[in-house]
Order: sequence, then structure tokens, then C-alpha cells
Amino acid sequence: MRLTSIAAIFVLFWVMSFFIVLPFGVRTSEELGEPNVPGQAESAPHRFSFPRTALRATIVALGLFGLFYANYVNGWVAADALDWLN
Repeated sequence: MRLTSIAAIFVLFWVMSFFIVLPFGVRTSEELGEPNVPGQAESAPHRFSFPRTALRATIVALGLFGLFYANYVNGWVAADALDWLN
């Protein structure tokens, strides 16, 4: 596998992981005992930390990509095994 393919697939795993970990660790203003800003949704987070979420997404993406690459090298699950229609 070429390095550009590895980078592109890792970016896809990272973006997917970012959206997966996005709701974890979020606290609303009500949970923190703070007043809502006028017009703010009740479910909106009080504070959002992009670096913390990016770090979590990177850790998850590294694990998922590691499994993907190990499968690519070792051939545990081939593409033919996923063809359920034929």
C-alpha cells in the first residue's frame, strides 16, 4: 500500500472517529449550574474543546486504522467474504 493511500484512509478513519467521539464528555450549561445564553439550545455544550476531541479522535482512529492495516497485511477478512449478494 502506498503512503498516500495510507494517509487518505487514516484521514477517513479520523473524520469518522471525530464524529463518533464528539458527544462524549460534553456537559450542558444546566449540568454545570450556569445560566443559558439567550437563544441557546438547552442541549448545547457549555464549553467545547477541539484539542481534547481531536486527541480522542486520533486515539480511536489509530486503533481502528491499526486493525484495518493488520487485516490488509494478514488477509483475515477478504473482500470476497463480504459479498453477501452472490
